[in-house]
Amino acid sequence: MEKQATTRQLKVAREIQKDLAEIIRSKGMAFFGGAMVTVSEVRVSPDLSIAKTYVSIFPSSKAEEVMGILNENMRELRGALGRRVGKQLRIVPEIVFYLDTTLDYAEHIEELLKK
Repeated sequence: MEKQATTRQLKVAREIQKDLAEIIRSKGMAFFGGAMVTVSEVRVSPDLSIAKTYVSIFPSSKAEEVMGILNENMRELRGALGRRVGKQLRIVPEIVFYLDTTLDYAEHIEELLKK
């Protein structure tokens, strides 16, 4: 069972989510093969060393391609994040990307309800 995140974890997660979203947006859709990438949630480990970053990708058919691009550019993205949060955090967390499928799930449910 996961412990409740501390206020500090939540604040750091919110800051990282905002900064990563800006960094990704500044890359432009062309960088991601024309897909739109949204940072939907960030969860930070208790020691603030790992940031589980959930991204939703539209269209979802490009999800695999975009996840590859994100993972290939992890160091560059973490570096950019470090330049933004370096003043507030002693260590810049390791970023781990996860695909957020809640939109696909909601769409799927909607389709089922239409039947």
